[in-house]
Amino acid sequence: MSRFPETIAAVGIPLAWGNLMLPGLGLGVRGRTAANAGFATAYAVAFHGVPNWRSAKGFRYGLVSASLVAAGYGVALSIPSVRKRMHEFDDRGPGVSTVEWVAVHIPIGTVYSEEMIFRATLEPLLDNTFGSRAGSVLGALTFGLWHIHPARAAGDSVPVAIAATAAGGGAFGWLRRRTGSVTAPALLHLAINVGGALAPRVARLIGTART
Repeated sequence: MSRFPETIAAVGIPLAWGNLMLPGLGLGVRGRTAANAGFATAYAVAFHGVPNWRSAKGFRYGLVSASLVAAGYGVALSIPSVRKRMHEFDDRGPGVSTVEWVAVHIPIGTVYSEEMIFRATLEPLLDNTFGSRAGSVLGALTFGLWHIHPARAAGDSVPVAIAATAAGGGAFGWLRRRTGSVTAPALLHLAINVGGALAPRVARLIGTART
């Protein structure tokens, strides 16, 4: 438990950044992406994060996971009732083009930033301090709490957002532990978020083409 104070600080700092400090800056989409990436890099350096981006095992697991997610989106778009529900989803990338949103802001502002903070840095600290079982739970919960402000800003249910993102964080953490790399969870994370951004647009295009 000698690293307990450092670990508690490592938990509190990103929660304060994501839910209080970053929103308080009042930045636009591009500013938030740059600030998040800068914070994530500094946080990983300060707490000795080890992403191991070049892991071959991480690439293999990540590509398989991402492929399954892509297939899931494809199946969902092929079902008329589900496609209609997707058609009604809000655009979560206001102020920038779809290309910029999926090519810059999701990969850098979300995936890179969150994987550097949580899977590369915080979860190894939690594992070393509390053990892998408790560390996985605490890491997933902290990842869920990181999404409080985004849920409020989007008008979503905060408890649902915490539960859903904590579940996702649990899956990402499992991949990191399985492969020893953040590449696998990053690729899965990217597939989920890019698919979530593109699927409603594809659903609307299909709906327009069929009217």
